[in-house]
Amino acid sequence: MLICVQWSCGSSAPRAFLARRLGLVLLLAILGCLSACTITPPPKPLLVIPPAAINSATLDDYRTTVARHIVEHNPTYVLRGAPQAMLRSLVVVSFTVNRNGQIVKSSVYRTNGDDEAEATALATLRRAAPLPPPPGGLLNSAGQLEMFEDWLFNDNGKFQLRTLASPQAQNFQ
Repeated sequence: MLICVQWSCGSSAPRAFLARRLGLVLLLAILGCLSACTITPPPKPLLVIPPAAINSATLDDYRTTVARHIVEHNPTYVLRGAPQAMLRSLVVVSFTVNRNGQIVKSSVYRTNGDDEAEATALATLRRAAPLPPPPGGLLNSAGQLEMFEDWLFNDNGKFQLRTLASPQAQNFQ
C-alpha cells in the first residue's frame, strides 16, 4: 500500500502537526493490519501415550511387579515395617524401560538434595536390571515405557518403594 500526500499549507508548524498526525494514523493502520495476522508456531512432536497406559490396571500391575523386583534384588536396603513419621528423604526416580526390560535411561526427577539417598535409589534400580518386560500394550511407538517410582528413606538409609510402602508412622517416637 503506497500513500502519497502533498502539502499545500504555507506555514511549517501545521505541516509538522499534520505529519505527526499522519504518522500516527499510518502506525495505527499498520498495527491494525498486523493484529489480523496470526503466527502459527511449528507443531510440537506429540507424546503418544498408549491407550492401555491411561488409568490402567495393567500399568498398576506392572508398576507393582517392578517394585517387587527391585525389592527382591536389594534386600539389605529395604526397610521392614512402617516408614518413620518424618522421612529422611523422598527420591523420585524417572526411568525408561524397553520391551526387553532393559533400563534405557534413569535419573532423579525430584529430591530434597540428599546425595546419598539419590545414589542409593539409582544404584538399587540398576542392580535390579533387567526389569521384567513390560506388557506390549504399555509401550510407546519407540517400544519403551517411561515410569516413575518413589524411594522413601528412613534415617537409617533403608527405603521402601511407594508402590509397596506400609502406612507411614503417625508420631515421632
